[in-house]
Amino acid sequence: MGDLVKQILAKPIQLTDQVIKAANEAATFKQECSELIKSKTEKLAALLRQAARASNDLYERPTRRIIDDTEQVLEKALALVLKCRGHGLVKRVFTIIPTAAFRKMSSQLENSIGDVSWLLRVSAPANDRADEYLGLPPIASNEPILCLIWEQIAILYTGSLDDRSDAAASLVSLARDNDRYGKLIIEEGGVGPLLKLVKEGKVEGQENAARAIGLLGKDPESIEHMIHTGVCSVFAKILKDGPMKVQAVVAWAVSELASHYPKCQDLFAQHNIIRLLVSHLAFETVQEHSKYAVVSKATSMHAAVVLASSTNNNNNNNSAAAAADSAVVKGNNDLDDEKSLIPHPLGNKYPNQMHNLVSSTMALKVGVNPTTTNTNTTTNANGGGKVTSVHQQSLSLSGMSNRAREMEDPATKAYIKAMAARALWHLAKRNSPICRSITESRALLCFAVLLEKGAEEVQYNSAMALMEITAVAEEDAELRRSAFKPNSPACKAVVDQLFKVIEKADSELLVPCVKAIGNLGRTFKATETRMISPLVKLLDEREAEVSREACIALTKFACSDNYLHLDHSKAIIGAGGAKHLVQLVYFGEQIVQSCALILLCYIALHVPDSEELAGAEVLTVLEWAYKQASLMQVEDVDKLLPEAKGKLELYQSRGGYHKNNLIY
Repeated sequence: MGDLVKQILAKPIQLTDQVIKAANEAATFKQECSELIKSKTEKLAALLRQAARASNDLYERPTRRIIDDTEQVLEKALALVLKCRGHGLVKRVFTIIPTAAFRKMSSQLENSIGDVSWLLRVSAPANDRADEYLGLPPIASNEPILCLIWEQIAILYTGSLDDRSDAAASLVSLARDNDRYGKLIIEEGGVGPLLKLVKEGKVEGQENAARAIGLLGKDPESIEHMIHTGVCSVFAKILKDGPMKVQAVVAWAVSELASHYPKCQDLFAQHNIIRLLVSHLAFETVQEHSKYAVVSKATSMHAAVVLASSTNNNNNNNSAAAAADSAVVKGNNDLDDEKSLIPHPLGNKYPNQMHNLVSSTMALKVGVNPTTTNTNTTTNANGGGKVTSVHQQSLSLSGMSNRAREMEDPATKAYIKAMAARALWHLAKRNSPICRSITESRALLCFAVLLEKGAEEVQYNSAMALMEITAVAEEDAELRRSAFKPNSPACKAVVDQLFKVIEKADSELLVPCVKAIGNLGRTFKATETRMISPLVKLLDEREAEVSREACIALTKFACSDNYLHLDHSKAIIGAGGAKHLVQLVYFGEQIVQSCALILLCYIALHVPDSEELAGAEVLTVLEWAYKQASLMQVEDVDKLLPEAKGKLELYQSRGGYHKNNLIY
């Protein structure tokens, strides 16, 4: 950077020498050339040479702007002074120089002196200028905010850790106030020093810098720039090793970048950020609900054993052994936590016995000597991979000991869980590989627990994350089959909590939970009809958005693509859905009408001989809807309505709709 700045300064320094020499040789306007131009040019030359000596410390962005303007002023000054060098009478007569030109040039040189002086002050180390007020350089008179941005970024480069923290806080304020200011911060080179502060600052400075990064990521172009600057690796390092307060802000920043630029989702995943976020979500979450975790841990242990066996055959022993050992640790943690919930008659011996039993079992499965599980590393029976000890694995994924994490205050713990859930929500959106990575971890179980016991923000973000994951699973059959098996403990826990929220029906979690249940419509068995009744209740006397989402969710149960559409359609009718749907088609708001009509059409297609449909006069409703141009313009309605109406006409008489008028 120093060599580059010296190159920028070379030409204006040469121009100052030329202006001074030409001023000394002036034949006319000698006084003006000497007093107004030469004296100020000499002062400017001294400042430019001082800048060249301090080139390594100069902040490049304002240097370019200021030196470019100074160069233009010096070129005009040289042109003016050269006009005063004429010796011939004719040349003097025909060279007209207004006196005002010298005053104007003097003013421009004075502005250049002010700009270069400000540049030297702002680029000086913070200790050298103490608390000196830098003021505004003349170049920033038309855009004062640019000068403030330059000043704060310069402090990020040269200031102490405390000063850099304050500068980052100032940039946070600017970026929050105006998106254009955020663009200026990025254009003026603020991302690099902010990321450096995230890595090496004090806790407050790291928080401010991470928050600034999150606020700057408002558009794809800006986020692309941050990615090229190294934001992914810096955030991954903090999520692994940083203080918990900083980790929470970084998780929030990840969610902001992912929400504004979905293409960065995979880049974050490549830097292991999904696993790190899940580890923060799981800390002190799953262990508190071992009734959900015990079976799933056994399943995880079994999977780890199978993985170890298969990978040994493929000469991938290291990864298999690590997976198996991880399962041992997780199983052991859950057993320890169960002890705290249910006292055992044998006192403290029970956990140790269970630990030895689990360790021995896993060791026999993967060919490890049970007596060596507490050593640093052991070699498996095939002489291949090494199994890391349980003791070594007791450290958390965040790089901090569990004891240190436990010492954090409850508000910080709740906040990091909320932000981790928020980040996973935005990272999972429309991304099958990431959703698969999330569901293969303990995240689903964590979301279920947090929906029940978490703080308000944690609950909402968990519900939104489940909504996005289930939306991807609805389109991805492989993910749906692997992550949402009806007999899966994690899936059961999630469905139980979604059911409780929908049944309670009085929180802001209602809409995302209704969407999530609708997305899982294909996973429920014919006997699993408990979701139908609370969804049908939401159709009655509810705000439009809730009624609409309930209609859409029920449609996913009753549509022809659902293998169990007949059973689900009968369940909707049995719960009294027909009369509610008729009311919504007739009197519902526009956003609800078409959704209710589509659901009614599917039910009429699948159960046309229903007495409840006849009693609710559904055929009359469909005939009325057939005449409504606004409804017939809806894509699915114009396909379903004629077919549903025709089906009902076959099974129900036109004269009346009482059960006695049904045609059998």
